[in-house]
Amino acid sequence: MSLAEFNAYLEEHAVIRLLLIAAILFVVVLILRKVIHTFFKKTDFIEERKENTLESMLNSIISYVALIGFILIVLDEFTSIEKLLAGAGVIGIIVGFGAQSLIKDFFAGLFLLYEKQLHKGDFISVNNTFHGTVEDIGLRFLKVRQWSGKLLTISNGQINTIENYNFEYMRVIEKVTTSFHQDPKQAYQVLEKACERLNEELHEYLKKDLTDKPYEPFQVYGMSSLNHEHRGYEYTVIGMVNDLVYWTAAKKTRLILAEELFENNIFMAEQRVELNSSGHEDHHFTSNEKLT
Repeated sequence: MSLAEFNAYLEEHAVIRLLLIAAILFVVVLILRKVIHTFFKKTDFIEERKENTLESMLNSIISYVALIGFILIVLDEFTSIEKLLAGAGVIGIIVGFGAQSLIKDFFAGLFLLYEKQLHKGDFISVNNTFHGTVEDIGLRFLKVRQWSGKLLTISNGQINTIENYNFEYMRVIEKVTTSFHQDPKQAYQVLEKACERLNEELHEYLKKDLTDKPYEPFQVYGMSSLNHEHRGYEYTVIGMVNDLVYWTAAKKTRLILAEELFENNIFMAEQRVELNSSGHEDHHFTSNEKLT
């Protein structure tokens, strides 16, 4: 079959022609994605997380362009797009296809990328409700893998607030509440000793400047409450660490603080709640923390 005969055959069989166009578009999308992936893999002009984010967004744009283009080709196959627009009006078609929500998601996705609010691989909190690691950033949807393993897919237009835990640095903030009968001077000295140990053992986690000097080493911020929840004195320990190791640094910080407080016999605030015979709560304090 000659090329002219093949073209004539395609013109007579619209379905086959559309399937062929769909296959070509599919192959083109795969090739473009492969080229983009290879380009970012061989280049190192921006941070890896930003490269992954940009690659994800470009892949999303390519997919939507191919899909919209195919839809227009199908419409043009069975009817004239010019007549369709003239008869129904552009606004009517946009409303009819629910494109208002689509456009809102598109612009929200572009703003997420332009304003650099997050990157692929960041640990974030969405709308103060969902927490997890960003797996994919598209023009319409954001995919977040939650700690439980669930994959959250939320449209960009529904995102109101984003808390990003991976933006260059994070501050570890741990609070310790001791008994009212615990000597504040002794508790403060033990916490300062714990901070010395933290700076020694967790030195690699600390956020440092170009001279390898920590911006904010672990330190006792001070007594943050004289009567924390009517239980005791509250102290706060802080330290600035690299964002990628925040969770590990926070866990090790709590463990070291607990070990130092236990080894130095620091009385912690404790409260026991029991139900009496009438079903009401009775609050009992240990001998080291009984309120006066």
